[in-house]
Amino acid sequence: MTVLSFFLASSIVALGTQAQHVISRDAAPTPMPMPSHGDKCIRFPVFHSTNKQVFGDMWEKRGIETIALANRSDVAYYARLDIGNPPQQNYVQLDTGSFELWVNPDCTNLVTTSDQRFCQAVGSYDPKKSKSSNVTQTTKTLRYGIGEANIQYVTDDIAFQNSGNALKNVRFGFATATKDEFSGILGIGHGSGVNVGYKNFVDELQAQNVTATKAFSLALGSKDEQEGMVMFGGLDTAKFAGNLATLPIVPAAKSPDGVARYWVDMNYMSLTPPSGNMKKYSNTTMAVFLDSGATLTLLPTTLANSIAADFGAQGVDANGFYAVDCALARMPGTVDFAFPGVTIHVPYKEMIREIPTAFGALCYLGISPNEDFVLLGDTMLRSAYAVFDQTNNAIHLAQYTNCGTEDMEIFPDTNFTAIEGKCNAPSFKPAATTATPSTSERPLLPTTMPTGTNRPTAAGPPSGSGSVTSAAATSAVRTTFGLCWLSICVLSTTVFSLAALS
Repeated sequence: MTVLSFFLASSIVALGTQAQHVISRDAAPTPMPMPSHGDKCIRFPVFHSTNKQVFGDMWEKRGIETIALANRSDVAYYARLDIGNPPQQNYVQLDTGSFELWVNPDCTNLVTTSDQRFCQAVGSYDPKKSKSSNVTQTTKTLRYGIGEANIQYVTDDIAFQNSGNALKNVRFGFATATKDEFSGILGIGHGSGVNVGYKNFVDELQAQNVTATKAFSLALGSKDEQEGMVMFGGLDTAKFAGNLATLPIVPAAKSPDGVARYWVDMNYMSLTPPSGNMKKYSNTTMAVFLDSGATLTLLPTTLANSIAADFGAQGVDANGFYAVDCALARMPGTVDFAFPGVTIHVPYKEMIREIPTAFGALCYLGISPNEDFVLLGDTMLRSAYAVFDQTNNAIHLAQYTNCGTEDMEIFPDTNFTAIEGKCNAPSFKPAATTATPSTSERPLLPTTMPTGTNRPTAAGPPSGSGSVTSAAATSAVRTTFGLCWLSICVLSTTVFSLAALS
C-alpha cells in the first residue's frame, strides 16, 4: 500500500486528445451573491463543504451514510458558473492542479444518498437546452482512481453571477457517462500550447478581454470562515498581511515531473510549537507545487515522519494516516513554510484534519509521506494568499488573514512586490492559559498528550483525494488497494501517465 494511492486517488489516464490531472470533488453549494469588481476582474466565492449555511441538509442526517461526506469535508472548494443560454447553474471544483473544465457527473450510480444529494446539488448542463451550444465530435475517456468519466467537448457561453461579463464559445467537456464522480472540475492551470491544445478557462478570460492578464488570486479561507474567494484578473489587499513576495514558477523542463504546473522553490520548513522554540528541519530546500485540488500536503517520507513525530504520531497507521490527538487542534503553534521573501505560518488547527463521526471526532495530520511528488495542498494553502500569474510566470505569495474586502485590478506590468496587504499580521503566540509541557514529552510536543478517547487506534476513515499526473513515463503504473472502515469500502487506484498535448 502506498499513501499516494489513497490521497491522490483521482490520478487519471485520459484517452483521446490528452492525459491530464484531475482531482476529486466534494461539496454542495447553493446560490450566493457574487458582486462584480472592476472592469477587468471577476470575483467568485469559494465554498467549503463544511459550511452548514450552504450545505445544512447534508449535515443534519446522522449515521454511517453521513461519514462519507464528512470525510471529504476539507477536500473540495467550489465556484459557480452559469453555462449556456438560458443559463444553467453549475458548481465546479476549483483546481489549480488541472487544466480543463468539465461538468455533468452521473449521480445515479453513487453508493449513498448523501453523495447523490451532493451530486445533484452541484447542478448539470444540457447542451440541447442552450441556444448557443455547439457540440463537437471530439471525445475523451478519463479514468480515475475511484471512477471514470466519458467526456464530449462542446462550446458554449459562460456567464458569472451578478456580473455583466461573460465568455463566448468556451470549449469544455460535458460527461456523457461517469462512475463514482461527484461533480465537475474547473482546472485553472496552464492551458493553450502548454498543457492543452486549445484555450482553457484562464486563456479565454484574457483573450475575450474580461481580464487584462492571465492571473488570478486565491484565498481558500480558514476552517472557521468556511468560505474563501478566487479573483480572476484582480486581488484583494484585505486578505493578506505584509507585502507579496514574487516567486518565479519553475519551468516545466526543470520541474520535478517535467509538467508545467505551479512549481516554486521552497527554502525550508520549520515547526514553531506553543513553547516558541522553533525547530528547522534539515534537507527541506526543494521545489513544491501549489495544488488547491489536493487535500493534503505531500512531503518526502523522512521529512513527513519527522514532522509527524513532533506531533506525537508513532508513524502512519494501517491506511497511511498520521493519527494525532484532537487536542492539538486547539493549541497554538504553527508549521512553517519558508520561501524567498515570505514565510507562511500554518496554525495547528488548519494543519490537522478533524473528522466528525457518530462515534466522536478522529484527527489526522494534514501531511502525507510521498517520494514522487512534493505538493502543498489545502492543509497548507488555507493559510496562504496566492496570486497565480501565468503572464509573468510567477506566484506572488503572502500570509493569509481576513480584514474585509479591498479589491484591485492587476495588469501585465503590475508591480506585485510593491503591493502591501491592508491587514495586520496574525498572531500565533500561545494563550496565557496554555499548559506547561510535561518533562516526559518530546521537546516539540505542545502540551501533555491525552491518550484516551480522542486518539484513533483503528483504521482511519476514507480521505478525500487529490491527483497528480507524472510526465516522466509513457506507460501507466498502478497501485491498488482496498480499504474498509465503518462498513465503507474504498478501492483506490493510482495511475500515472504521460500528459500529451492535443
